[in-house]
This record gives sequence, structure tokens and C-alpha cells, in this order.
Amino acid sequence: MAAVLQAAALLMGSQTDIKRFRLRSALRSAPVRHEGFFVVRTDGRLSATSGMMPRRAKLIPNAVAVKEDTPASSAASKPGHELLLFEALREGLEEEMDRDPRVCVMGEDVGHYGGSYKVTKGFATKFGDLRVLDTPIAENSFTGMGIGAAMTGLRPVIEGMNMGFLLLAFNQISNNCGMLHYTSGGQFTIPVVIRGPGGVGRQLGAEHSQRLESYFQSIPGLQMVACSTPYNAKGLMKAAIRSENPVVLFEHVLLYNLKERIPDEDYLLCLEEAEMVRPGEHVTILTYSRMRYHVMQAAKTLINKGYDPEVIDIRSLKPFDLYTIGNSIKKTHRVLIVEECMRTGGIGASLRSAIIDNFWDYLDAPIMCLSSQDVPTPYAGTLEEWTVVQPAQIVAAVEQLCK
Repeated sequence: MAAVLQAAALLMGSQTDIKRFRLRSALRSAPVRHEGFFVVRTDGRLSATSGMMPRRAKLIPNAVAVKEDTPASSAASKPGHELLLFEALREGLEEEMDRDPRVCVMGEDVGHYGGSYKVTKGFATKFGDLRVLDTPIAENSFTGMGIGAAMTGLRPVIEGMNMGFLLLAFNQISNNCGMLHYTSGGQFTIPVVIRGPGGVGRQLGAEHSQRLESYFQSIPGLQMVACSTPYNAKGLMKAAIRSENPVVLFEHVLLYNLKERIPDEDYLLCLEEAEMVRPGEHVTILTYSRMRYHVMQAAKTLINKGYDPEVIDIRSLKPFDLYTIGNSIKKTHRVLIVEECMRTGGIGASLRSAIIDNFWDYLDAPIMCLSSQDVPTPYAGTLEEWTVVQPAQIVAAVEQLCK
């Protein structure tokens, strides 16, 4: 393996107000096809529903928000084990390294220090310095080395200590990682995972609060996923490692200490599927990563106000799961996108375009998108909050959509 890594190292540095939409009378009178679909719960359970919900449903006048917190005694009786999100990432990575000797890790401080957020803690002792490679502070170099290692048969997991630092490796990720499978005529596959923390934290400053999904989404050949719970963090990590495609796994710095009970048995999640977080009838809310929790906080208020929002964690940022999204839009006919990404050129802009292209005739109101402001993230805590979407804004947007 040392020889393979040495050979791979040679490759380093290579290269509005819109009016309400009215469906045509023909569409209004056309029979509706009732398709069943599966609802994916955060605990991994699947429940099947048969057909679409009624098109027009009355507001629930006396709805009460369901308490999400599970009593400790009840939680303890459930099968599985509790992990924090960063521990779930570690467990998934460790299981894959045990299963496949080709899986290796490289990045700054991933070895004996155990990673900036301890995702690789203890790995250097267990797997050795060749499979857990501490690198210099040179993102372009070790990313290029990881891509070269993938070309020669390994399955590297490249950690960016902070996602913002991977801008230094943009050339390697774009010209090499995303394109070599195609430019080589299929002679090479690039089974590499690029992962690390990003997003707006707690006064981390502009350079450490980057949301790079808006940067990477236009690169051909890349897949992008974002984890939001310990359950999907582990499942997406394992699936990304086993994929033959280059996958960028986005983790949020504020979610690492989120705790959840996950199954004891081995499991994988599809890299191209969204997750139905909360079924509803009145509006489809599409979100991902940390904003999932802002949306669910807003949902409690909305339910008490008589609204029934459907919440979907899109999870797959590229490609979008248009099947799940489309089924929801055909039911609710209203869409709100909530993201932490930047408004200009962000995931929300691409998602809105895809919805208009595919589901225009099912919309009864303009698509609304709540995004972060197009400014460098301020260091001051109060100003930092102003740049990111807050639950009160989500409640106001849903009320406007459902008028």
C-alpha cells in the first residue's frame, strides 16, 4: 500500500411577485393518478401509504404539536444504541475500514490527534499510519493524492478540517475528481469520499462559516449528500464509501453533538433519496442539514396555528430526489424551500428551477425560498443570527403561502 500511495502522490497538482397559478380546465378535470409511496422515518422504519391526500383539506382548528422528546425509560427500551452524530460517522467509517482493507483516511490531524471533531479518534492505533495518513497543511496536495490513490485501487476518505479550506483543492475536485472517469473514457473510477464540517457555527467568522454546496453543485461527475441525524450520517457515510462515484458528504458543525438511537445491525442509505420527516397536506417544506431543525421548530407553531406542513429532508443535494419531491407537490401544491446556503446560485435556486421544469402544472402558488443572506458571515453573534433563516421567518412564509 505504501507503494500505491507513493505512486498516487505523483498525481498531486494535476490537473414576484408572480400571480397565483391557475391550472388549465383540462388538467382540472383530468383524472388524478393515485400512486402509493413510502415514508422514511428518522428511526429507519418504512411505512407505506396508498394514494394521494385530498387536494383541498380544511385547516385543523384545534391541532396540538406532538412532543418529539421521548422519555428516557421509553428510549432505553428501544433496540439499538445511542450515538452522537460524530460518533455515528466514526462508527460507519470504522465498519467500512474493517470490512474493506482498501478504505483509507487522509487529512490534517486525522491520525493520532483523532480529527478536529474526533471522527477518526483511535483509528491511527487500530489501523496504522498508512491507512490513517496525517498530511501537511496542503489541501490541494493531499486531495490530489487521494484522487490518485482512488485511481490506483484504493477507496480514500479525504477529510477537510473545515469545508472552507477545500476551496484550496477546488482544481483537484473539479478537473480531476469529477471528470477523470469521463476524460479517461471510463478507464478509471474515482471512488473517493470528501467530507468535513461546514455551515454557520457559533461565531466562527466568515472564512470558517462556508457552505460549499453552492460551489460544488455545478461540477459534473460529483454526487453531494448532506447528513442531518446520527442515523442518516452513518448510513450515508457507509453508502458513500461503497459508491464507485466521487461523493461529497456535507456535515454541519452544529450537529456533531446531536444524539439519536440507531440500529445495531448494519445498514446503508440510498445516496439519491430524500427523507420524509413529517407527512402533511397544506404545504411542502424542502430543507436539509441544520435547517431541518429550524423547520421542525417552526412546524410546532404552524400545527398549533392550524396548518399541516409536510417536511422533507432532501438529503441528496445532487441529484435531487424528484420522485419524493414530486409526489409531495402533487399533494400539497405549495412549496417552501428552506436552506442555509446562499440565495444567489444556491441549492434552493437549483431546486426551484427543477420543480418549475417538472411540476409547474401542480403549483397553486409561487415557490418561496428562504436562504442565507448574500454577505460574509459576521463574527458578532447577533449579526450572525440575522444572516441565517430563523423559525419565525418559516412560520410567516407558510402563512403567506397558504392564504
